[in-house]
Order: sequence, then structure tokens, then C-alpha cells
Amino acid sequence: MPPAIQWSTPLQFLKGIGAARAKAMAGRGLETVTDLLYYMPIRYEDRSSQKRIRELEPGEMATVMARVTSIHSKSLRRQGSRLTEVVFHDSSGGSLVGKWFHGGWIADVLQPGTLVSLYGKVEFETYTRSLSMLHPDYELLDAEAETEEPGGQALHTGRIVPVYSAIGKISSRMLRGWIHRLLQQVEPAGDALPEVVRAPLRLKPFWQALCETHFPEAGCAVRDLNRFRTDAQFRLIFEEFFWLECGLVLKRRKARREVGIAFQLNQRVRDQIKRMLPFRPTGAQKRVLQQIAQDMSDPAPMLRMLQGDVGSGKTLVAAEAAIIAMENGYQAAVLAPTEILAQQHELYFRRLLQPLGYEVLLLTGSDGARDKVMKKRAVEHGLARLVVGTHALLQGDVAFHKLGLVIIDEQHRFGVMQRFQLMRKGASPDVLVMTATPIPRTLALTIYGDLEVSVIDELPAGRKPIETRQIPEGHIELAWSLVRQQVDSGHQAYVVYPLVEEQESAARKAAEQMREHLQRDIFPDLRVGLLHGRMKPQDKEDAMDAFKRGDTHILVATTVVEVGVDVPNATVMVIEHAEGFGLSQLHQLRGRVGRSAAKSYCLLVTSRMTPEAQQRVQSMVATNDGFRIAETDLQLRGPGELFGTKQSGLPAFRFGDLLRDHDVLEHARNEALGFVARHEGKPELEAAHAYLREHWQRRYGLVLVA
Repeated sequence: MPPAIQWSTPLQFLKGIGAARAKAMAGRGLETVTDLLYYMPIRYEDRSSQKRIRELEPGEMATVMARVTSIHSKSLRRQGSRLTEVVFHDSSGGSLVGKWFHGGWIADVLQPGTLVSLYGKVEFETYTRSLSMLHPDYELLDAEAETEEPGGQALHTGRIVPVYSAIGKISSRMLRGWIHRLLQQVEPAGDALPEVVRAPLRLKPFWQALCETHFPEAGCAVRDLNRFRTDAQFRLIFEEFFWLECGLVLKRRKARREVGIAFQLNQRVRDQIKRMLPFRPTGAQKRVLQQIAQDMSDPAPMLRMLQGDVGSGKTLVAAEAAIIAMENGYQAAVLAPTEILAQQHELYFRRLLQPLGYEVLLLTGSDGARDKVMKKRAVEHGLARLVVGTHALLQGDVAFHKLGLVIIDEQHRFGVMQRFQLMRKGASPDVLVMTATPIPRTLALTIYGDLEVSVIDELPAGRKPIETRQIPEGHIELAWSLVRQQVDSGHQAYVVYPLVEEQESAARKAAEQMREHLQRDIFPDLRVGLLHGRMKPQDKEDAMDAFKRGDTHILVATTVVEVGVDVPNATVMVIEHAEGFGLSQLHQLRGRVGRSAAKSYCLLVTSRMTPEAQQRVQSMVATNDGFRIAETDLQLRGPGELFGTKQSGLPAFRFGDLLRDHDVLEHARNEALGFVARHEGKPELEAAHAYLREHWQRRYGLVLVA
């Protein structure tokens, strides 16, 4: 007879869970028995070695076996708050007090005379001169005692214990009990991982690995468990990464078989690119353009990611790619995540491309109804050769005359499906996505698994490292002194305020007030300009032009200057309330200076800071290296938050961690590449295809492979 509990059974039907707890667990993505069994411990504690009470030391985590002597509760001063204290004794003659706030229920579980195993942090109370544990984990040890675990097995003390991340009021202890019970009740799972992959690597069977990961065997090294490097843990992490990488390999292979546009790279294209270039490109820019041009000349659609640090010249390379498309009679579309970035890109591309005869158009959600109609008509009839826009480009009524190239800036801020939405507006157009968030190659290939990766790893010649300083808000005069010194030397400065989109009006007001304060009180003899996102496009362009010409000495702005602004004469970036910015945004803003051979400065003006904000600021002061900055950002925020799990298509892994397990990811990728290459047309690859079709979307949340 089949077991009553299946892998697909909803959690609400399990004993002890119910509808309310199931709803809370669903918020963490736990809906079925499978989900709960794949909910991994976050760490492990060795509670196997027991001490006698008289051997306990204050401050240590310890396991002790003792009998209940007495139980009593008392009211605390706070209204409605009660403390339950249980006194324990053991054969050493020592006593220990267990304390539970709001613990009236404990009297129904622990009775005088009951033998209990306790685990917790030992405290010494000077007032009573006694040892205590606050909310210790406990296990009933009497043979006749009822336990919530099948067979009365000790789960919470006296062994290596898995610790799970609590879910609201659902504790690690409760999760431990439910998972242990399920492992006894469900039918053991078989192996999906192909034998030809599993056998050479001598991987444990899946079911054994799952059980040992939740409840390690006695003698297992706790250090290895907490590094997630036991054989059992490795098996689970490797398999998850293997299927992801296998799917990505198959996606890339399928994409290469599609028929796209084979752009011609003739002399006319080369001449137009040379005419456009504002300066001599770096070796890295030349190398990357060559990779892009080769892709665009091939008949298969280009799918390439362009990665480069701030100021490395990614947008210039994108403009060169756009010329290839436009000179072949096609249109190019540039998708930006915010209106501010879209406006900056439109200004930049227009200055580069309009002198060559290419019409550049900006389409955003804030365009008036009449403007939208006229702009959409220009796009549909091919009058606009390069179209820059926000999500407005994705609207169903936006039709292109002949879309040949899609350029997406800051790809991690868009969903995978949004990229495909824009691609569907053309006949298999080439795609170039850009990011200024440097990430390790393996991680890039995982997040953007269907894309080839190009890296601009060189800044234009002659640039000097930017000196970054932290200045407490109370010493702001130090910042103004440096600004004065640089302006007197013939240079210019930015003063930037943080901008959270839903608080743009507040940031704009702060910037306006600061501009007035600087002009009236600090630099009355200088010209102080203003730039923010709500200015009319023409006013914005006039403000930038005045700054570029040197008519304005100091430009006060919101983060509208984060990208696309290139004024080589600007040598000082003052960032007010720097603690309110993210690390990558601080690095982006710093990249607005240091664009010439002159020494440049970034001044981070801070007030009260959280420990995390302090780390961000210290990282900025310590290095100009975008890759080191990105590594710190990844460590502080994690890849899920940094890239936006849902936005970027980054999978929500159950077993693996992209930062902790990057070596396993690399290993799994190599195995997946070899597996697909060796088993073309064989039953093993067909079986893998079938598994991915069934599990890909739910497990990885990405577009289907086949």
C-alpha cells in the first residue's frame, strides 16, 4: 500500500502544521513535502558531548542531563509578562535553572522527577549565585515519556543537531521535528542525476545524501558540516548546479541554431565608426568591439553581455554596435531601467550619432499622450533609427519598422522575460546587455547563462586613481575647502544628493536648497548650477551644456549624474549623506570624476552610520577597483538581493550558495559541458532533456530550455 504522505502532499495536511502555519511557510516558498525536505539547515551544533552541572562554565554552549526538581512561575513588572523557572539537579550535586518567558506551557511538558537533556548557553547570575540557561533546547529522556518524534529518538540534544532558519513563530525545533518525521514517512527518492555523471565522481545516492545532510551521522566533522563540504552536502549542491548548468548549455546551443541577421561589415560601417569616435579607443574596447562585430556578422542572433567598470567606455562600444545595425538598414533599441538613465543615454547617443545623420528618439512613460503617438509613429515607420526608452518600449503598441539590435543597460534590473519581450519586436535581433557591476565569470555565466561574456578591463590611458575620503558631516568645511582649491585651479565639482525614486521630490528640494546655500553663503563668487530628474529635458540639457563648457563651476544634482555624464574637467565629487547610498551606486557616482589626467577626489560626507554603511564607506576609501567593490557588495547583500532574484532570473537555490560554493559551480559547469558534448543523440541526453522540461521552471524560475 502506498504511503499516506507523498512528496507532492501540501504541508497544511501534515500533522502539527495546519492552514495558518502552512500559509507562513508558503511565504518562504515551502508549499509541499518536497519543499520542506529541501529546506536546508543554516548551520550545525555539536550537542553530543554532555557535561555534569558542576563542570559547566559561564558563557559556554553545553549539553547537560538532569532531573526536574521544581517548577514555578512569576509575574514580571511588565503587564501580562510571566517567567517560568525550572530547577534541575544531577548526580554531581549541582543545580541549574532553565528559564522560559511566556513559558506557562512548559509545566505541562516537564514534571518534577522527569529526566531531561538540555542544551543552551550557560549564564551565571550574580544575584542568586546560580547557573541558568535561557530558553534551552530540551529532550525528554524517560523511557515512558511521550515525544513528538517517531521512536522517541533524541533530535534536539545529545547529537549533532541541524539548525534551521526560523519562519515567523515556527522555530528551528519545530522544523527539525517535522523534517525528521517526514524522512521516516515518505518513499525514498531515486536518483535523477545520470549514472554516467554520478559514478566517476563517486557521489552518494541522493536519498542517503538528503538524510545525512539533515541529520548527520555520529562522528561527522562539525567544521566540515558548517563549511557545507561533507560528501552528502557536496552531492546535493553539485546536483542542483549541474542541472542548472546543463539547462543553460542546452539553451545556448538552441539559441545558436536560430537564424538571425548577418550584418555586413563594409567600409562604410568602418568609416562611420571612425567619424563618431570622440577619442582613441582603448585596447580593451577594440577587442570587445571585434567580438561584437564578429557576432553581428554571423547568421545566428548575437546574445552577448558587455561587462566593464565605471568609465571604461561601455556605452561608446554600444554606439559602435548600433552603427553596424543602422548602416545595414536596421533600427537599434536601448532599454534603460529608469527615466533618468534613459534621458542620459538619449543625450549621449544623440551627441554621438546625430552628426552622422542618425535620428535618436526618447520614449518614456512620462511622455504626454500626443508625444507618445507621434514618437510611436516615428518608430513604426523607421524615422527613428535609434530609440532609447524605459519599460515604455515594452508596451504592446510599440512597433518597430525593422529592429536589428537590442541594447539593455543594467540588465540585472530587468526580468529575463522583459528582454525577450523587446526581442520579439524584431525578427531575431542581436542582443547586447551591459552591466557596470563586475562579477566573477562563473557567476556571470550563471546569472546570464544564455549570453557570451565580454569584459572591458582597461580604463583610458593617463587616468589617475581617484582619492576617496570620508568626511563627517560636522566637518563639511573640509569638503568646501577642497572644492574651492580645485575650482581655483581651473577645475569643476559635483555635489550629489541621494535619490530614492519614491522620494524624488524630497531629494530635489534638498538639492535646490543646497544649490541656493552654496551660491549665497559658501561660493558667492562662483556659478553654481542645478540638475535633477524633474527638470524639463531642454533645461536639463542646458544645465549639462553649461557645466561641460565650464560656465558652471559647481553642479548640484540628484543621482541624475550617475551614468552617461562625461566632463573631464570635473575633479571633485562630493556625495552628501553617503551612508544612504548602495555600494555600487557610490562607485558609479565616483566614476563621474577621474576622467582626465588631473588628480581627482571623491568626498563621502556621512552622518550616523549603521555597521553595514560603515563597511560600504570603508570599501570605497580602500579601493578604486570595481571588481573588489563588487565582491564586497556581493558579500554584504548576497547575489539574490544584489541582482534581484525575480528581476534577473537568478535562481532561488535550495542547496547551493553562489558565493560559498563557487568552486562547486565551476565543477558542475565543466561536467555539464562535457555531458552534453559526449551524449549528443544518446538516451542519456534525451532523459536529461525530459527531466529539465519537467523540473526547470519550478526549480530555477528561468525560461524553458526546449
